[in-house]
Amino acid sequence: MSTIKTFVRSVTDLWSLLVGLQITGRYFRQPQITVHYPRNVVAPEDTVSYRGPIALVPHPRDPTKSKCTACMICVAACPSSCITVVKAPVPEITPEQEQAFQEAEARGEEVERPTAPREPVTWINDFSLCSLCGLCVEACPPRCLTFSHDLYSVGTGRDAFKHDLLIPYPGSLKPPPPKATES
Repeated sequence: MSTIKTFVRSVTDLWSLLVGLQITGRYFRQPQITVHYPRNVVAPEDTVSYRGPIALVPHPRDPTKSKCTACMICVAACPSSCITVVKAPVPEITPEQEQAFQEAEARGEEVERPTAPREPVTWINDFSLCSLCGLCVEACPPRCLTFSHDLYSVGTGRDAFKHDLLIPYPGSLKPPPPKATES
């Protein structure tokens, strides 16, 4: 009985091999779709469905700024912890402004104290950690994140894949200079 099982198993294994070779042969006869970079490059119309590193969407009214409101939902949604966003700080109030606010409050006027701008100062994506799951893009309420179509992301170390996404936006806020420490 075992010789019959061995024979049947050998025949099914051979059949499986032939089916696999048939599929391989079918693809072998098709034209080549591999692009030999750098001699050839992929046409831009072929990159429309490619999901590369995430990118910030420009603001519709001011293209020199990003649409990001620094709500930090993308940071919370990222399972890889590859996104670092730093909110803009609240502007410092000078003693003269503080005195003016107190005088206005003493007169019974409603005072609006300055609030932090709703935009990021730093927006870093560590692409070496990113799994391209898209949860940050889906979670973003103002829809300021999208996937770029950048196929040619090359680097010689992990630091080359830490992308500062605010660089294309010259109108964005800049991080404050570090405060000098007194010794």
